[in-house]
Amino acid sequence: MSEFEVLNPATEEVVEVVALASADEADAAVDRAARAFPAWRDVAPGDRARLLRAFADKVGDHLEELAALEVRNAGHPVGQARWEAGNLRDVLHYYAAAPERLTGRQIPVPGGVNVTFAEPLGVVGVIVPWNFPMPIMGWGMAPALAAGNTVIVKPAELTPLTARRVGELALEAGLPEDVLQVLPGAGPVAGRRLVDHPDVRKIVFTGSTRVGKEIMQACAPGVKRLTLELGGKSANIVFADADLEKAAATAPYAVFENAGQDCCARSRILVERPVYDRFLELLEPAVHGVAVGDPRDAGTEVGPLISAAQRDRVASYVPDGAPVVIRGSAPEGPGFWFPPTVLATPDFATLPAWHDEVFGPVVTVVPFEDEADAYRLANDTPYGLSGSIWTRDVGRALRASRAVEAGNLSVNSHSSVRYWTPFGGFKQSGLGRELGPDALGAFTETKNVFIAGE
Repeated sequence: MSEFEVLNPATEEVVEVVALASADEADAAVDRAARAFPAWRDVAPGDRARLLRAFADKVGDHLEELAALEVRNAGHPVGQARWEAGNLRDVLHYYAAAPERLTGRQIPVPGGVNVTFAEPLGVVGVIVPWNFPMPIMGWGMAPALAAGNTVIVKPAELTPLTARRVGELALEAGLPEDVLQVLPGAGPVAGRRLVDHPDVRKIVFTGSTRVGKEIMQACAPGVKRLTLELGGKSANIVFADADLEKAAATAPYAVFENAGQDCCARSRILVERPVYDRFLELLEPAVHGVAVGDPRDAGTEVGPLISAAQRDRVASYVPDGAPVVIRGSAPEGPGFWFPPTVLATPDFATLPAWHDEVFGPVVTVVPFEDEADAYRLANDTPYGLSGSIWTRDVGRALRASRAVEAGNLSVNSHSSVRYWTPFGGFKQSGLGRELGPDALGAFTETKNVFIAGE
C-alpha cells in the first residue's frame, strides 16, 4: 500500500498522510459493494428515503467541520467551503425525495398490459476531481443511492479528506455497511480498476477531457454505462447595450472564483467593439477588488491553487512578455498563489490561454464586431460547457442562447449549477447530464414488461 502526503495549499504544510488503495483493495471494495447491492435494492422506497434524509441531516450537523476540513485540504475560502458542504446536504435532501417517485409507465397495447420499471444498475463508481470535492461527490452519489445502487467513491489523491469523512457520516446516519464506500487511491490504480472491473456497472467521472476519453475507451469493451463531466473554455459575451458596470463588476468572479479551477470558468470575455475600451476601464478596479488571501479569513474570496504543479502550469500561460493588461494581487511567501490576470492583444488567437483550459485565474478579453462574430468566437473551441450573455435586448438574448454551443448558459448573470436543474456539456465537455429531476435515469435501466390478458 502506497501513501500520499496531503498538503494545505495555502501553507504547503502536510495535513495528513493518507494510504492509497491498491488494485486488489479496489477489487475487494467492488466485491463488498456487489454483495451489498441486493439488500439495498430491496429496501422499501420510503425506508431508503428516510435513510437518505438522515444522511443529509448528518451532513448538515457537521457543516462547519466539513468546511474547515476543505479549507485545510483544498485551500478553499471558508465561505465557499461552507457553501460546498451545504450543497452536499441539499443534494442529498433533494434526491431523498426520489425513491418514492421512481415510477414507470403503463403503455396501451393490444392483448394485455405493458408496464415499465426503472431498475438500478448495481455497483456505481464515482470518480471525483480535486476542484470541488464535496459537491461533485454528491452529484453522483446521491441519485445513484436513491435509485437503489451501491456506490464506491474514488476521491482525487490531492483532496480525499472530506470524502472520507462523508463516508463515515453515512454509516453514522444508518446507511448499511458497504452501500457507500470511499476509496482513496491513485487514478491510474484504484480509479482505473473501478473502470475496468466487470462488476462495476457504471462510472461517473469528472475531470479532464484527456482522461475522460481514456475512460470512455476503457468502458467500451464491456459497454459500461458512463457519465462524463469534462473540460470547458466558456465565453462571457458582453453586448454594447448591456449593463456594462454590472457585467464588469461580476466578470472577475465568473473566472477567478476557486482560483479559476472551475470547468465552468468564463475564461474568454468577448466584448462588442464600441464598448471594449470602456469595459476594460471598468474591469480594472473589479479585478483589483478581488480579495485573494488566507482561506480561513471570512473576507477572502479567492484562495491558492491546489498544488505547486498546478501553479507552474498556470504560470506557463503568462510568460514574460505576455500581454497582461490587468494583474491583481496575491500573498507572498508559502502557498500556491497566483494573482488574477487579464490578457488582451489583437493577436489573441496566438495565445495558448485563448485556446486551452488554463484552470487558473487567467482570462483573455477580446473584441467582436457583431452577433455573428460573437457566436463564431464563442464556439471556436472543442468544449461547450457553460457561458454568459449580457444584453438588455430580449430577442438578442434568445438568439444568443440558441447560437452558443454550450449546455449551461446564463443571461445577465453567471449562474451555471443549480441542483434541481440539469448540468452537463456539449461537444468534448462531457457525456450525459447530472442533477435535476431526471438524473435518476442515468442510474437505472428501463425494463419493459408485457403481460398477456389471457
